[in-house]
Amino acid sequence: MNYQIQIISNDDLDQIIPLLYVLNEGKVSTELLKSRFNEMKIQNYECAVIYDGDDLVGVSGMWFCTRHYMGKSVELDHVYIKPEYRGNGLGKQFMAWIYNYVIGKGCNSVELNTYVHNYPSHKFYYNEGFEILGYHFLKKL
Repeated sequence: MNYQIQIISNDDLDQIIPLLYVLNEGKVSTELLKSRFNEMKIQNYECAVIYDGDDLVGVSGMWFCTRHYMGKSVELDHVYIKPEYRGNGLGKQFMAWIYNYVIGKGCNSVELNTYVHNYPSHKFYYNEGFEILGYHFLKKL
């Protein structure tokens, strides 16, 4: 397949909402996702996507920052590839593209969180050379 991987404009973020709705198992409404992405547009956020022709099949948000323990870093967020596109090397291709892109922006590390119950993603990220550095804690207020 001839996939196209690119950064989309923050003005076009609405097109990723359907994928994120599925990723979040419908627990976050499309209206709330749109509202949150309107805020994210003005923060240190970029979005990489994968197209198969005109079909959006994958997405990864990227938060850029400087970490006291690592230097300039990117945190990947809501990494998702449609299930029917998994298992054929597209994820590895997407990650390689992201690594090259963020290195070009001066990053020297990539971080991410993955849901505890998402075992296939754990295996994928281990195979990509990621290590578990700590635990992600969350407290809703």
